[in-house]
Amino acid sequence: MEYLDYLHGQYFDFCRYYASEAERKFASAHRLPGPAGETNHISLHGRGVFACISPWNFPLAIFTGQLAAALAAGNAVLAKPAEQTPQTARAAVELFHKAGLPQDLLHLIVGAGHVGAHLTAHPDISGVCFTGGTKTARLINQSLAARSGPIIPLIAETGGLNAMFVDTTALREQVIDDMIISAFGSAGQRCSALRLAFLPHDTADMLIEGLQGAMDELSIGDPSLPTTDVGPVIDGEAHAALETYLTRMQAEARLIKQLPAPDAPLGKSVYFGPALVELSSLDQIEEESFGPILHILRYDPDNIAELGAALSAKGYGLTLGVHSRLERFAEQVRAAVPAGNTYVNRTMIGAVVGVQPFGGEGLSGTGPKAGGPHYLARLATERVVTVNITAQGGDPELLSL
Repeated sequence: MEYLDYLHGQYFDFCRYYASEAERKFASAHRLPGPAGETNHISLHGRGVFACISPWNFPLAIFTGQLAAALAAGNAVLAKPAEQTPQTARAAVELFHKAGLPQDLLHLIVGAGHVGAHLTAHPDISGVCFTGGTKTARLINQSLAARSGPIIPLIAETGGLNAMFVDTTALREQVIDDMIISAFGSAGQRCSALRLAFLPHDTADMLIEGLQGAMDELSIGDPSLPTTDVGPVIDGEAHAALETYLTRMQAEARLIKQLPAPDAPLGKSVYFGPALVELSSLDQIEEESFGPILHILRYDPDNIAELGAALSAKGYGLTLGVHSRLERFAEQVRAAVPAGNTYVNRTMIGAVVGVQPFGGEGLSGTGPKAGGPHYLARLATERVVTVNITAQGGDPELLSL
């Protein structure tokens, strides 16, 4: 019961935001301009049943956000959490039902990936909300395209090859602090996490030295302790993938530093020491490695357009970081690298609902942004009613002219 009370406090941002949006946009039809003698109104309505498939790295926030939005837009929901986090999802669904939501409107569906595949292929599904890997999003898209019946919407938020551009005017301590938090916070297991930092030739050595010193101050261990900076990775499979990737990077690039990972009891948490890797070319990295690995690449700030084009050509567009005291530099980076969310002189993680609507473009997602003003409309269908009021004997609005 105490656990449910704790989770209750985590609901409010998404739930309150989408409830407010629904009251504003769904409560009544909106009048549209038109010629004298007729009225035109547009209204939003639920589509039917949405399949909401959420990831393990935000087992409460994203899970709640998806289904709260779908419900607020007038739909029923089949909520499929990641196979690693069914208990968190169960507790969340219990809270919705406890609050008075009819059980027929929200069902929890647990299981591995094949369960999600069955959901998205079901003929009675009216739409899909998905957050996870780009490869899985492609499979869902193909499954929806192969279905008979209506063409239904897919809202997908996927990963990114998130980069930060630093120039020589940036404040050294702030850059290092923000890079450490963005790359290693949550053990690098955020879709918004920093993966690649571009450091100017003139100050790269100084920044790398500072990064190594800051890494030495990180505490790796139990995430329930307030002194812990970096917790475990999600499971042994993720740990093995990170180990394989870092072994390849040691052969192809330069491993500058990796922190030792603490031992953990068999069957318990699996830790992966944060690592700093220097690349010699942007060609050495093609996609994100989902964990606490930060790549750095030295560059010439005069070549932002060329480097930005090469990064953009990889297809991702989720988060982008800029550190500079020159507004013109930030503008150049933004022009060169299209991204869903750009952060200037701050960390690249921790988007706030209603303040920093979150979502990418290209391989990083379909939009609209979660926690933003356009999200609910994608979960609804639009209907327009036009009435010739002259057939009623004239236009009463003309009497007020």
